Amino acid sequence: MKVRVSTCFAVAGFFLLTASAFAQATRTWVSGVGDDANPCSRTAPCKTLAGAISKTASAGIIDALDPGGFGALTITKPITIEGNGTLLSVLSSGTNGIVINITGAQGTGRDVILRHVLIDGTGTTLGTNGIRFLAGDLLVVEDSYVKSYSQNCVDFEPNSFAHLAVRNTSIAMCGNASSGAAILIKPAAGGNARASIENSEMRNSYTGLRVEDNSVVTVFRSSATGNTTSGFLAFSNSSPLDLMIDSSEASLNSGNGVATTGANAYARISNCVIHGNSTGVNQSSGHIYSFLNNTIFGNGFDGTPVPNTAQQQ
Repeated sequence: MKVRVSTCFAVAGFFLLTASAFAQATRTWVSGVGDDANPCSRTAPCKTLAGAISKTASAGIIDALDPGGFGALTITKPITIEGNGTLLSVLSSGTNGIVINITGAQGTGRDVILRHVLIDGTGTTLGTNGIRFLAGDLLVVEDSYVKSYSQNCVDFEPNSFAHLAVRNTSIAMCGNASSGAAILIKPAAGGNARASIENSEMRNSYTGLRVEDNSVVTVFRSSATGNTTSGFLAFSNSSPLDLMIDSSEASLNSGNGVATTGANAYARISNCVIHGNSTGVNQSSGHIYSFLNNTIFGNGFDGTPVPNTAQQQ
């Protein structure tokens, strides 16, 4: 009898370990014809990202096997989500697309990577935010497309020190008639942001890029075009922020190409084209410094940045 009981426990333990292995797979898959009851393996994929993330280990990877819309998602652990070679889309009419809220100690690898992903809020009611980052160490958005949200397409509001990297990404149709941005960088209380935006576009939104207090941001080879207010805006309420824009374009914005608001808002421009805006550069209550190598022309009013000859190398 004791042997039988031991055998039963051994069998039960085997199945528990098997279930645990499924729950903690390093790599999982989603498919348009999958099922969230599956283990999310390559041969038995899940249907949604929410179903897959519950079976993916911390710092694991979720891949898409075929094109599909895989649902909105809240991320509470380090993860990589990628649609390499196919279209991995998040359709989130009326709600946030992806929310990132990874609690824990700063600097413990709370990293999220989104690669080859379409995040789309199109619907009868637009989605609210495309990507909303509240807590974590790093967010990378790469080779992706984020569009059609009533607030911000990328809303980066960390509550501690955190990095944002946006590369090769198109962000469009963000905000409403009075607020919102393609990318908003606005650290929460206790937060501090470092960000780089490279080879990306922020267009046809209320504001292209809006950067607020306690942020240091570099923009390289990117564009902010066709926005309702400013293409690039550095907005300080009280604490300093620094926005560096290099080899980029601010054009056809109904308001400003580049603007600063607040005594502690600093923007620096180098090798930029600022054209076709109502106002090219507007530093009415902030500071815009030029490295004397920009093309500012054809605006309703070009504006005059402060020459920054002391920083020439």
